[in-house]
Amino acid sequence: MKRMKVTAVTLLVTLLLMAPVAAGAGETLDAVKARGYVIVGVNGALYGFGMPDEKGVWRGLDVDTGRAIATAVFGDPDKIKFVTLTTQTRFTALQSKEIDVLCRNATRTLSRETDLGLNFVTVNYYDGQGFLVPRKLGIKSATELNGASVCVLPGTTTEQNVADYFRANKMEMKPVVIEQNTELNQAFFSGRCDVLTSDASQLAGIRAVAPNPEDYVVLPEIISKEPLAPAVRHGDDQWRDIVDFSVLAMINAEDLGISSKNVDEMLKNEDPNVKRFLGENPGNGKALGLDEKWAYNIVKKVGNYAEVFERNVGMESKLKIERGLNAQWKDGGLMYSPPFK
Repeated sequence: MKRMKVTAVTLLVTLLLMAPVAAGAGETLDAVKARGYVIVGVNGALYGFGMPDEKGVWRGLDVDTGRAIATAVFGDPDKIKFVTLTTQTRFTALQSKEIDVLCRNATRTLSRETDLGLNFVTVNYYDGQGFLVPRKLGIKSATELNGASVCVLPGTTTEQNVADYFRANKMEMKPVVIEQNTELNQAFFSGRCDVLTSDASQLAGIRAVAPNPEDYVVLPEIISKEPLAPAVRHGDDQWRDIVDFSVLAMINAEDLGISSKNVDEMLKNEDPNVKRFLGENPGNGKALGLDEKWAYNIVKKVGNYAEVFERNVGMESKLKIERGLNAQWKDGGLMYSPPFK
């Protein structure tokens, strides 16, 4: 009898462990569908990643990432609301459910995933921290910055990285800490600090909208690894999967040779990988709780990763940033998608 009781308890524990965790499952998706749009936290003042253009239309790589998520859920990239957040408010806005997803050039770190209770998904831009200086200073290397005043945003990996860099190189610095991106940039351009430090992509965007871009130069040193990725809250795996695979859909589409220009023609392709990806062979949509054409819609209405990259920060933009680490894996970059099956 005792052995039978032990066996029964063991069986019950096994069944509980095998059962799917339902707590919180689908909560965010249900709220988004009931509301009718996705709320996305963005930078708001960073050219190439997230800011309105002169006509008030939101543009940028992070903006298009948000649109891809909206398209996956609704089939419509305009079912979206953008909320401008600072480095100080971006994570609390996500934790407090003010936004559904953060697409704001945020670096994935261990402490943010654990202490802050966030889940970062696939990286949508691999970056690294650099330095922007006025050309008239004649500085050629970051090793010449001893004693410089440095403009930096508080509460960022940037703030810690620059302090570590100066300490490691036995140099002194005078931090000028300003919370708002716009005010920080203005402080730099007005001469309140000698150096502006941030992710290299951000420096390129800031330089592009300077009064005279040629008056400023990005120094060659890259002092950190900054994998920038969208983030969601812990506890809702379905929503995390949707956000994750929305990013991966753009990466995978490029890998498969599918773009917004040829996606309709690719519907006739007999490659089973293409047919599954575009929803001709069903299954992926059901697995995510989405329409089977969710990935097709992302490519058709937002584009593949190459299209999104080039128009926002690449050769079709004012930034002219080369793909580098953001190239496909087969082209020497880090962009790599798991199979869609």
